[in-house]
Order: sequence, then structure tokens, then C-alpha cells
Amino acid sequence: MSTEFTFSASVPEMLSGKRLDQALAIMCPEHSRSRITSWIKEGYVTLNNLSCDQPKSKVASGDIVHISAYISDAISMEPEAISLNIVYEDEAVFVINKQAGMVVHPAAGNPSGTMLNALLHHCPELIKIPRAGIVHRLDKGTTGLMMVAKTLQAHTSLVSQLQARSVKRVYNAIVSGQPKRQMGTIDAPIGRDPYNRIKMAVLHSPEAKVAITHYKVLEPLTSAALVECKLETGRTHQIRVHMAYLGHPLIADETYTGRQRYPGGLDKLQRSSIDEFARPALHAKQLTFVHPSTNASMTFESEYPDDFSKLLTSLKFNTLES
Repeated sequence: MSTEFTFSASVPEMLSGKRLDQALAIMCPEHSRSRITSWIKEGYVTLNNLSCDQPKSKVASGDIVHISAYISDAISMEPEAISLNIVYEDEAVFVINKQAGMVVHPAAGNPSGTMLNALLHHCPELIKIPRAGIVHRLDKGTTGLMMVAKTLQAHTSLVSQLQARSVKRVYNAIVSGQPKRQMGTIDAPIGRDPYNRIKMAVLHSPEAKVAITHYKVLEPLTSAALVECKLETGRTHQIRVHMAYLGHPLIADETYTGRQRYPGGLDKLQRSSIDEFARPALHAKQLTFVHPSTNASMTFESEYPDDFSKLLTSLKFNTLES
């Protein structure tokens, strides 16, 4: 089976002068650069209503680009009756409070049972929107707020806001150890780990992308800390990679710490609370964006899920000292 994908938009000023494949990769972030390049070469892309099969062609502000292609479905694009915690919905957007364990969209390892499948059940017309309106991701283990577009206009607006770095995303993380500085900025490029392709890493190479995270210690804990992280960019695993790079990986993040490791100074009950948590201690706490239709600034906040609250409470007190 295959799924039809169509996309039409004018090139924003910020992308003027870029190559066609580069511009479309930014305008359609849900598709890989290699897929877009293939579509261009195969004649599925027009530029100002003229066929254009050269990925290197330059675009200018106001140019009209159109894609009409088919994607082979190695994954499920079928609606599934899966519960969603929708905290806001109108004719243009959703805001969803994602639970732990939910994969955002299908991939080889998770072909169904995802947020995308749930969205298509809740709102079938999303089949007409790229990735069912999903414009950014949260990792499987991460909880908290996500925005989803319900129309092509809203999709273009939200993607543009993400690219312009005007969307404000605030996360709370529980990290191992206590950072020496109470606040700071981690400006370290991120790319695919050359030794482990399922991981990302801080790299100083042409393949790495700019990644900037602002952090602030909210509360010291027993051999740990509650940290606020604000994303200026949105790279895969950005907070997890940056905090590990700083020397303070997220509690229970085995991907970036190896096998389960406990901070020093914890008692048996605190170690048990980490064992029970079993996912990176990260929560998307606050989300601010401009509504695509009204141009009003909208801010949403999410309470900690029960398991995050329990872990936080456990690490606040060292029962060996009480």
C-alpha cells in the first residue's frame, strides 16, 4: 500500500536563496532530506508551476513549491481507538499531554499503536495533513505537552514558528548529581553517534546541527537536582544529550548512561524508586506558541505525572539521615 502526500506553500523569506531540497526539508520536517531529494529527481515537485528535477535549484521568497508524491507504507496509517489526553482543541490546533510509553508516530520498531494512529481515530480528516498534523516529537519515555496542527495552514504556521525558534518549550528534568552552576547555556552541536546509530552525541563535524539548551537548577535533591531546560533548538534527544555532556545525565536514562547507574549517597528506598521509574526523567512542562488563526500567544502548562512526582518526592529526603 501507499499513502498520497501533497504539499503546497510559498517559500518564506527566511529560506530565500537556499537550495530547493534544503528549503523543502525545512518546510516539511516530517520527511527526510533524502526522501525529498528523491521526489525532486523523480519529478514529483514543481517550482512556480514548472517541473523541477534539480535539488540544487535555488528558491526565492514567494516562490510556490508543490509536492505530489506517494509514500510506500511500511507502517500503519490506520485509525486506532487509543486514549489521548487533549488539554485544548479548536478548529486549527490540538494541545496534547502525552503519557509515558506512547510513541509519537509509527516507525519500523513501532508500526502501530502510536499517537498518530490515535489522532486519526479522533479526527479522521487529519489523514490529509502531513504526519496527521504532528509537527514536533517527544521521546517515547518523555511526558508532557505537544502541539498538533489540524489544517494545512496551521501546519505551515507551526512549522515556521519552530524553524524561527519562536515556540517556547520548557522541560523539567531530574538529573544525576548537582550542577556546579545554578544556570547556564549548553551550546554544543548534535549529530548521530558514529559508534552507535540509535544514539545522538555532541559532535564537532559538518554533519552535526546547532543545538542550544538553557538550563536552571530549580531544586537540589539527594545526589540529584530538579532542572528546568529551555530549548532554543529541537534536536533529537537534545536535553538528554546535553545534560549527559554536562556530566549530569537524566535519572534512569540508560541510553546515555549505560546500564542503570545510581547517584552516590542514595538509600535503598531511593534506589528502588529509580528502579520503578524506568524511563528518562523528563517532562515537557510548558508550551507557548502563536495561534495560527488568531495570532494570539497561547501558553499551556502540565502537571507532573504521578511517577515523576513520586520520584521527585523520594529524592527530596534521604531516609538514612531522617
